[in-house]
Amino acid sequence: MKLCSCRVLAVLLLAFSTVAHSQNPVDVSKLSARPTVDWARDGVIYEIYPRVFSPKGDFNGVTARLDEMKKTGVDILWLMPITPIGEKNKKGTLGSPYAVRDYYAINPLLGTKEDLKRLVSEAHARGMKVITDQVLNHSAWDNTLITEHPEYYKHDAQGNITYPEDWTDVAWLDYSNPNLRKYMIDMLTYWVREFDLDGFRFDVAHKPPTDFWEEARVALGKVKPNVFWLAEGDRPADQVKAMDAGYSWELHNAITAVFQAKKPATEIQDAWTKEHERFPKGALHMRISDDHDERRAIARFGERGALAAQALVFTVDGIPLVYNGMEVGDTAESTDPALFEYIPILWTISKKRPEFPRFYQGMTALRRSSEALRRGDLYWLSNSTETCVISFLRHANTEDALVVINACNIPIRANLFNTSITGFTEVTPAFADNAPSTDPSAKLPAVALDPWGFRIYRRPIK
Repeated sequence: MKLCSCRVLAVLLLAFSTVAHSQNPVDVSKLSARPTVDWARDGVIYEIYPRVFSPKGDFNGVTARLDEMKKTGVDILWLMPITPIGEKNKKGTLGSPYAVRDYYAINPLLGTKEDLKRLVSEAHARGMKVITDQVLNHSAWDNTLITEHPEYYKHDAQGNITYPEDWTDVAWLDYSNPNLRKYMIDMLTYWVREFDLDGFRFDVAHKPPTDFWEEARVALGKVKPNVFWLAEGDRPADQVKAMDAGYSWELHNAITAVFQAKKPATEIQDAWTKEHERFPKGALHMRISDDHDERRAIARFGERGALAAQALVFTVDGIPLVYNGMEVGDTAESTDPALFEYIPILWTISKKRPEFPRFYQGMTALRRSSEALRRGDLYWLSNSTETCVISFLRHANTEDALVVINACNIPIRANLFNTSITGFTEVTPAFADNAPSTDPSAKLPAVALDPWGFRIYRRPIK
């Protein structure tokens, strides 16, 4: 649709001011990140899209698979938005769950309040936590706030409520309004008190201002202090006082480029270093190879490549993410435009890809048993084949972990350039019928790697 020049100019100026604000130029790299609860720091996040998770696409379908999730080794369940979906200006057949029609209601297609409470209770009984997706940057066009409180929204030069990016199915909220801030804080309080939630994942958290998140965190801390806040964003200032963890888009983009052979493996270290230098000390990041915003990793990297990329996610510092279906090798897409449709997970595909469940169970068990992989400092190691091979050390009080990953589709024998690599025992989980190469001549600091292969070693510190 063609817009008049004044409309275009107004939108551009609004977008520019918002981007400039959201980037927050303040250098917080010398500050410390807010402390995070142990269960989140040590956990594995599991993203659930309820619509596609089970045949009925409801809470009860999630509850029915809790034992399977426990077996996989995930322990922080992130439910994508569970509120009613807007109909006005919706995208696709079913609309986006990120177009919220009512912030206080549950999508009736997912079930009832009692169903959600049962899901949370059953998860807690298994030692698992539950966080929900909250969309505070924008609402659906048929949210009652549009008519009852139009002052809660951003307006263009003509006085029309506008939308962020190219997201025409949602209306953009304006956090310069103190009453909107109170409304959202009260809303978050309701969900924690009513359903005993363990935290939130905040959609596009880099758009609402940092001082709002800090205000909200103080208020929610009085309701339930030991919760976990995950920001879908990479604004460093948010992790000083408000957010427990953020996204690692730089590393995610590097993983995609490297495992698609578009850039050398050194891009992984470069991206990690840039991220590390920008954020406050001790900042946590969720590590991603696959989620609802991306084409499936198995489609981007192939079967073995997807496992190798996820091996990196499980062993690099931060909190690993598993998106529902990854653990069985599912290929059903859920990014735009699939996000707006019903494309269910094919759980039975694991019969054709039995290495996937074995891989996920083995890697989560290894991480759970290893202080170095959960908490250790990360040190990058040079090697003889850095176009393909990623190598690093994780150092903790009780042990070291050594990780070597081949990001290429060719067999490689690499040498690690570090004289202190002694005393290690290999602990790579056995998951494939064709086990990793056991070349007897390849002893540390030499490593033999199959195409997309990886090896993990541990040594105790006495």
